[in-house]
Amino acid sequence: MAEEYILEMEHIRKMFPGVLALDDVHLKVRPGTVHALMGENGAGKSTLMKVLLGIHAPDDGAIRFDGVEHLQMDIHSSLTHGISMIHQELSPILHMTVGENIFLGREPLLNRMGWVDHKKLYQQTQELFDELEIDIDPTSKMVELSIANMQMVEIATAISYDSKLIIMDEPTSAITEKEVAHLFRMINVLRDKGVAIIYITHKMDEVFEISDEVTVLRDGQFVGTEKASDIDKNKLISMMVGRELTNFFPKEDADITDVKLEARNISLGGKFKNVSFEVRKGEILGFAGLMGSGRTEVIESVFGVYPPESGEIFIDGEKAEITQPMDAIAKGMGLLTEDRKMTGLYLPLSVRDNMIASNIDKYVSARGLNAKLIEEDCEGQVDALAVKTPSLDQIVNNLSGGNQQKVLIGRWLLTEPDILILDEPTRGIDVGAKSEIHKLMTKLAQAGKAIIMVSSEMPEVLGMSDRVIVMHEGEKAGELSREEATQEKVLQLASGEAITH
Repeated sequence: MAEEYILEMEHIRKMFPGVLALDDVHLKVRPGTVHALMGENGAGKSTLMKVLLGIHAPDDGAIRFDGVEHLQMDIHSSLTHGISMIHQELSPILHMTVGENIFLGREPLLNRMGWVDHKKLYQQTQELFDELEIDIDPTSKMVELSIANMQMVEIATAISYDSKLIIMDEPTSAITEKEVAHLFRMINVLRDKGVAIIYITHKMDEVFEISDEVTVLRDGQFVGTEKASDIDKNKLISMMVGRELTNFFPKEDADITDVKLEARNISLGGKFKNVSFEVRKGEILGFAGLMGSGRTEVIESVFGVYPPESGEIFIDGEKAEITQPMDAIAKGMGLLTEDRKMTGLYLPLSVRDNMIASNIDKYVSARGLNAKLIEEDCEGQVDALAVKTPSLDQIVNNLSGGNQQKVLIGRWLLTEPDILILDEPTRGIDVGAKSEIHKLMTKLAQAGKAIIMVSSEMPEVLGMSDRVIVMHEGEKAGELSREEATQEKVLQLASGEAITH
């Protein structure tokens, strides 16, 4: 008789020093289903998956997989038993090929001497890609791929193990809508073959599009499991945060006054050309467009990461020479980068060190660092942004994604910027933290700050922007007021089409 569940995790408890991460948690997954695992950052989703994979040993509870009781697995035995995982944080070996990354540690061999049969390796990779309809050269170096294609390789790697259960942790965080549709087709094929999938995401629409059942965790505890067809978005949010989020995009009116920053016909070879825009005090200016449209490149150029090769930038009506980020910071600008872990945070350092990193001169005197002022400023940001951390000494890598994002925002607020550039400010963070960051953006605009926001999430663009600049293949495709901006119009411009009324 077939087991009703491929996976049963019951009464799971996990304690870390000073923190009860999981408290009597349950998860039951049926074969041939997509089971969404939902909860805010810090709810315990990742810890529960690490217990399943054997990265953490549970302090209490039972795990039963494919009819067999397991006291504890490890990474190798979990793969052997048929569990694989697509990780949110990509960690490819950049200077090895795509095929070598996928079959690392299980390469086909030419002989007993251990020589790798590269011809067979790439043939196997191509067969896998043909089956999954992935158009990537198996012999390409990983370093040559876009982030989106790296994500597709990660997905293919997990599938290549012929697993009975695949854990997908934020698999769509770095891929386009077209690639999301492709992934969902692959998921449906796997489901039809009887493969079970645990799907972790912060994107509500995906949950209802792809999942059969949903389990919600909150503050390390089990809230409940429901059929996806039996709940709606509001019920799911309420289960996750323990309250109704009545105003998900808390955009309030602010006094929009003088032009604070203006870019005139700025260009950067191969990235974007002749882009002009302005942002005013009290305004949230949204940048939209498909992945690769040049959104991020434009705002990084304005900030001096890659200075424009032509065109001009003006701040308060005066021409500004910005050739490096330090010039931008000196002129009252702050940039929250797209990838907080790769280009934002100093992961091994403390919350305190990360917060003061862009403003260290303020705390240095002939007598050394002013520890008292550092403590006051950082504690002030922790309180104002509701950062959940045991102390300022906490290593920032140990915080949840939402709290890491708040630490970065706190860093820039300590520089007292007049212009705040936010690139994907809520990527990979939960609904509660998103709502808090949106409220903060509104508050900053009301204080007269000029805010530029780049976002791939259409509801965020439409919900938070006073005006929207739409990019297409390195060019400004159009500009829409808050009243004009609709999903259809933004997508038309982002696709290079003229707006049809």
